[in-house]
Amino acid sequence: MVKLNKIYTRTGDNGTTGLVAGPRRKKHDLRVESYGEVDEANSCVGLARQHLDGHPSLDRMLLRIQNDLFDLGADLAAPETGEKLAYEPLRIVQAQVDRLEREIDQLNADLEPLRSFVLPGGTPAAAALHLARTVARRAERRIVALQDSEGETVSATAVAYINRLSDFLFVAARWVNDKGRTDILWVPGQNR
Repeated sequence: MVKLNKIYTRTGDNGTTGLVAGPRRKKHDLRVESYGEVDEANSCVGLARQHLDGHPSLDRMLLRIQNDLFDLGADLAAPETGEKLAYEPLRIVQAQVDRLEREIDQLNADLEPLRSFVLPGGTPAAAALHLARTVARRAERRIVALQDSEGETVSATAVAYINRLSDFLFVAARWVNDKGRTDILWVPGQNR
């Protein structure tokens, strides 16, 4: 159980932050940036939820995703070191990825087929979901860079989750645009 009695601790005033397992890292460290990007994606999902009037099923999906994103942040903040810990670190599991895939398929079944790339926009909800999608893609790039860094570990399941999330957010943005019927399509070379 998380307990936050005091919000400021002054321990980060030297430009470092503590990982779950205890070691301190610079605030610009790739691992810290990775879970920071996940936190930003979570905030964008929360913003998108504020525009979902009339879409309670999607709102429930996004609420689950927000909880998953905290799980992902906890996973990234507790790197696998091979050492025995006094607790079981929280990890993203395949069931979370599978649920996202089922929900993508569920929403996608209602969509008009794409004839072009989609410009981010349409309804306020769609625009906010597209923003969340791009932030999730940035988080994915950062997490993959961390995974590729010497001495760092990131589970393949965590990478799959963040990859699938941006797919989900793209489909959800189209879904709230009247199931794709009011998507704004890219017209190549339109303004030449």
